[in-house]
Amino acid sequence: MAGYRLLIKPSAAKEIEAVGSKRDRQRIVGRIRSLATEPKPPGSEKLAGPAALFRVRQGDYRVIYMVDDAHRIVEIIKVGHRREVYRAP
Repeated sequence: MAGYRLLIKPSAAKEIEAVGSKRDRQRIVGRIRSLATEPKPPGSEKLAGPAALFRVRQGDYRVIYMVDDAHRIVEIIKVGHRREVYRAP
């Protein structure tokens, strides 16, 4: 099975850089890389709404992403602490 291409929005990259500890950042990046081989891993959930948005947990942080199966792309939309990631901007 061929992998998916990862795209990270610039705003999501800034959110990753803003994560408090280096250890948490490394874990989040590792989780994001794993989405390239398995975009809908066990534990991922589809978010409500018309868009094909999913979320995956990594400790107290959440990664919100979109999967395009036709083009085999996973786009990271938002990364943040669980208490803040779902709030509207």
